[in-house]
Amino acid sequence: MHFTSLCILLTLMALCWCLDNGLVRTPPMGWMTWQRYRCNIDCKSDPDNCISENLIKSMADKMADSGWRDVGYTYVSIDDCWSQKQRDSNGRLQPDLERFPSGMKALADYVHAKGLKLGIYSDMGTYTCGGYPGTTLDTIKIDAETFASWEVDMLKFDGCYSNSTEKALGYPKMSEALNGTGRPILYSCSWPAYEGGLPPKVNYTQLGSICNMWRNYGDIQDSWDSVLDIIEWYAKNQDVLQPAAGPGRWNDPDMLITGDFGLSYEQSKSQLAIWAILAAPLIMSNDLRTISQDAKDLLQNRLLIYINQDALGKQGSLISQVGSLEVWKRELINGQYAVAVLNKGTDGLPRPYTTSLGLLNITQCTDGYKMYNVFEKEYIGMFKSGTPIDMRVNPTGVIFLFISPVSRSYMP
Repeated sequence: MHFTSLCILLTLMALCWCLDNGLVRTPPMGWMTWQRYRCNIDCKSDPDNCISENLIKSMADKMADSGWRDVGYTYVSIDDCWSQKQRDSNGRLQPDLERFPSGMKALADYVHAKGLKLGIYSDMGTYTCGGYPGTTLDTIKIDAETFASWEVDMLKFDGCYSNSTEKALGYPKMSEALNGTGRPILYSCSWPAYEGGLPPKVNYTQLGSICNMWRNYGDIQDSWDSVLDIIEWYAKNQDVLQPAAGPGRWNDPDMLITGDFGLSYEQSKSQLAIWAILAAPLIMSNDLRTISQDAKDLLQNRLLIYINQDALGKQGSLISQVGSLEVWKRELINGQYAVAVLNKGTDGLPRPYTTSLGLLNITQCTDGYKMYNVFEKEYIGMFKSGTPIDMRVNPTGVIFLFISPVSRSYMP
């Protein structure tokens, strides 16, 4: 009896240790290859845009030299299609040496010298989604050790070409293996996305004990329809998703596509505002070498990042709907709040909306609140509980507000 109790205690201690690896106490920020570059391995005809060390180095250069690192974007992550089609003679994964001639350790050194962190991709299955060698149950330990030896800082662990039973064994086992290397590696799990994202198939208590972040839903595509589909899924299931998130364990609605081809300026603001409300990882997938100044200004908006990186780590939620308008709210530290009013309409006319702090249930500070328009970078004024807040929200656009007690000072 005592032996059984001891085993249970040790198991619980191990789970706690897996959760508390000290990483990403606020949502991670960075850049990833997949959405923009997919599995482009044609370096002969498209050398500037193929999955290669040159692409990673050029993005790392931009992140270091163009202000991205300085506002918090630190992870530079390689997604699928980086490896050779076979493991080496010792059973280890190996990079494609035509596209990564210096090897992954040298690439990690280059990225680290820029003050950044390197992320890599593998798959809990026979193959990766792109058809490259996957990580099976018997290669988890050697793969974790390989990534650690390359001094990788993040692992995205996908779930193609495996079944539910293998995933249930493999995702916790990889968490244990990564921790066993002694190197702190952010662990991003795609597990729930392959199981429908919801209980009873998905156990968010378990996920929070083994993963730092996890994909809940399908891949984002470069379109407003895709962004809106993800937003609506999070709204529909927020009662399940919101309690699962917190410091060190984040719901991941997928990459930011601001700066690509599929979103208008207004729609880019909408994705960024809702991702900030959701306390989501801010992982871009775009071309930092050619990104427009407008897109860059949105992504580097310091007040938006301040909201996203709030230390309370509480995911926000949809609190009301009026026609095509949705009102989202997030509680922040020190009595502060963020509110996003999203217009899903496409009828061409900005839609009027009036609310108040009382209607938003932001009333704790009786002296009133200061309000800022996040994207306009302007101070709107001081408001009390019943003071009307009037706005007009552009089609597929958003008004994003930062609300702070008058006793606190914040300069956006």
